[in-house]
Amino acid sequence: MRQAAIYMTRAAFAIRRASQCLGNVRLGASNLPRIVVTGPQSAEIGAERLAARNPPSKTAQVETTLGPAMFSLRLAGAALGFALLNSQLTTCRSPGEGGSEAAPAHTEVKDVTLPGVDTSELTGREKADWSRTVSDLLAPCPDQPVSLAQCVKENRSCKQCLPAANFLLKQVRRGRPRAQIETAYRNRFSSDTVQNIDLQDSPAKGPSGAPVSIVEFADFECPHCAATRPMLDELFKRYDGQIRFVYKNFPLGSHQFAEKAARAAIAAHKQNKFWEMEVALFDNHANLQPTVVEQLAKSIGLDMPRFQKDWESEAVADSVSRDRKQGERLELSGTPSIFINGRKFESAGDFKEDLEEWVTLEIKLSGGNATPHVAEAAPSNAAPSASAAPAGSAKAAVKEQKSKSPL
Repeated sequence: MRQAAIYMTRAAFAIRRASQCLGNVRLGASNLPRIVVTGPQSAEIGAERLAARNPPSKTAQVETTLGPAMFSLRLAGAALGFALLNSQLTTCRSPGEGGSEAAPAHTEVKDVTLPGVDTSELTGREKADWSRTVSDLLAPCPDQPVSLAQCVKENRSCKQCLPAANFLLKQVRRGRPRAQIETAYRNRFSSDTVQNIDLQDSPAKGPSGAPVSIVEFADFECPHCAATRPMLDELFKRYDGQIRFVYKNFPLGSHQFAEKAARAAIAAHKQNKFWEMEVALFDNHANLQPTVVEQLAKSIGLDMPRFQKDWESEAVADSVSRDRKQGERLELSGTPSIFINGRKFESAGDFKEDLEEWVTLEIKLSGGNATPHVAEAAPSNAAPSASAAPAGSAKAAVKEQKSKSPL
């Protein structure tokens, strides 16, 4: 700001000098004739008339005085513009949320060393950025109004401080800008970001008292949702008994058959076969025409007359609509959207790795055992391919449906 003030002073002086110069021009030119230029014919004004009424000395005076005046004005404008730009840069603030406000970009902070945080693989710049961040941001627990670094150093009662410091280290290593790091930190650890999601009557599996609740808003026609499902299923099995998984329908308008597929899943839920239908629908997410969905319903053993009635019922349509409206209130913009213990999960790197780290931290913070179950050994025989799927499977049903389709 001091530098900006200097430039503003210089600009004001230059403007004042330019005004004086222009005043001299007006005084020196007061006896000159007024010439109105109306077009190309102005060049044909009698030279002798102009020379008689404009002595060379006065013309020279105007030209020599006007030049410095215009130069001074240009200089003043440039200086004023630079001063304003300088003042704007020094008052720019990060949109992220820190302890009070974001630290200046070049604030010098001594390198921080915290117990339980390994910074050995950070570059010098990364270590400086991380040190500055943990020194600026407040601890995530509202009852600990100290910096995150101080919270860890003094081993305060906030159990989230050490995980938060390691979380920030990973964000810095990934090269994320300061504003994004602060936003990610707030979304992950601030109590203000926990959403209250109505789970009544929604398909769910896992114990109701599990330390981790995962709520997924998904679209059965979405390829990203189909790719996410195996990761969620694997996570659910690895931490068996520690996770309760809840499914919410959020069919997108851009997907032609997503709404009907969502209703089909809820109709299957009424026969306690939602998860079987979920697998069948995601396995065939690229081909969910109503006739295919009917074949999938048959393949998982649904009572078809009851299924057809529920599929077209107003109650099922209302159930899907409630989920969608809830997603809209949460300002969801796409699928899959995952909430873990009420916080929206976001990944800036390896989705599967970040998802498991988030879940294990929630288990640890609740006092649970975050050790994953050992996966059972795979059977010696190779898994059958889709072409060799059993006759009663969903894939076989779709294959049969395709064979009946006209060429």
